[in-house]
Amino acid sequence: MKKTNLSVLILSLLLTALLAGCSASTSAPRLENSVTARDSRGEEPTTVFGEGDTLYAVTDLENAPDDTTVRAVWTAVEAEGVESDFQIQETSLTTGTNKIYFELTNPAPWPAGSYRVDLYLNDQLQESLDFEIR
Repeated sequence: MKKTNLSVLILSLLLTALLAGCSASTSAPRLENSVTARDSRGEEPTTVFGEGDTLYAVTDLENAPDDTTVRAVWTAVEAEGVESDFQIQETSLTTGTNKIYFELTNPAPWPAGSYRVDLYLNDQLQESLDFEIR
């Protein structure tokens, strides 16, 4: 009788551990390690750009099915000669777990000032990254 109880206890513990492992792997999609950077890999993160720079927002999309939408909204918060909170560009892509980046260029020099890129995951704001152009 004691062997049966011990076997049931061990089986219960194994089943609990297995279920705990499964629930960890099915967590919700999320963005991690989000930065503004001078390059598309995010290896040169910065919050200060020059007037002629290409701007990148780089993030890791984790635990995401292939139909996950990530959107970047670039805004000039307070920049010389630009209306406050002017939306510059909005870009979205649909992908699964991946390192992703958004790129923003300007054929003219960027006006000096403060800027922001908002990152959305399936239409929900996840992060706001502030940066400057000097």
